[in-house]
Amino acid sequence: MLADSRIQDRKHPVGSSEKKKDLLRQSRSEQRDAGPTEKNNPHSAHIDSLSAFKIAQIINRQDQKVALAVRSQLKTIALAMAMVQEALERGGRLFYVGAGTSGRLGILDAAECRPTFGISLNTVQGIIAGGKKALWKSAEKAEDNPEAGAEAIRRAQVQAQDVICGISASGKTPFVRGALAEAGKRKARCILVTCHPSPPIVPRGGVVINPSLGPEVIAGSTRMKAGTATKMILNMITTGAMIRLGKVYGNLMVDVKPSSAKLKDRAERIVMAVLECPRSRARKLLRSARNQTKVAIVMGAKGCNLREAARLLKQGKGRLRKVL
Repeated sequence: MLADSRIQDRKHPVGSSEKKKDLLRQSRSEQRDAGPTEKNNPHSAHIDSLSAFKIAQIINRQDQKVALAVRSQLKTIALAMAMVQEALERGGRLFYVGAGTSGRLGILDAAECRPTFGISLNTVQGIIAGGKKALWKSAEKAEDNPEAGAEAIRRAQVQAQDVICGISASGKTPFVRGALAEAGKRKARCILVTCHPSPPIVPRGGVVINPSLGPEVIAGSTRMKAGTATKMILNMITTGAMIRLGKVYGNLMVDVKPSSAKLKDRAERIVMAVLECPRSRARKLLRSARNQTKVAIVMGAKGCNLREAARLLKQGKGRLRKVL
């Protein structure tokens, strides 16, 4: 190999036009091999020389592509939504697994489900490469270990009734690959959210959601379009699953946990809207229902006590529309 390289150097001395062409061809080949999130975006090639307003314009124009790209994935998003709904109905759990921005977005969605839909902390969980410290401090090397991803699934005691949603903008994160492989061994159902058109990670028998976004404004910065698309997709999956589980009546979050002044006000307004009653009546019902918004509505609508309201809701599988 050393001899060959010396011959090549004599043939095309440093600075020769032929060697420059070879390097250019090699560079272009490597660009083609890179995933879409790592490629250079021609629309932002000179962004470092622009005014603040022009920079904002370019980012905004690129962001406008996100919703359209996500729209192309609505059928697979609906499949993922139904998969999560079925799992939660059987007593299963949803786990998001990711590294860096992807992991943080999964944990964000998991954290917001409890106050919004009144579910337990265990129902929707987030796993991030590098553990909790990676939430506020970069731990990017942690994503390179597939065995760590597998171990996280083992620690969570994932079972067949659970759903694992791997999040990897590049479609090849080793931590996510290891987690999905271990989940597959345990017969758990799997989802992959990625921005790669043909991701190297493909969960066997699972759902792949892969909007095509093109290169990022800053090459490789997946906190931008890829992050925005991921947030939209995770919002749809959990919100849709919770709607279908009866956590929403009309468009009201009737399982909201009134754990703050803002949420107490919201719970009162929900009871007022459904029962068409004054705030004083809503407040009294919520106190009698031990701050369970859905139970308070049934008590008010049926004129029954807490125990009977709870029984009616159980009979209706938690769906307020069936009870009313």
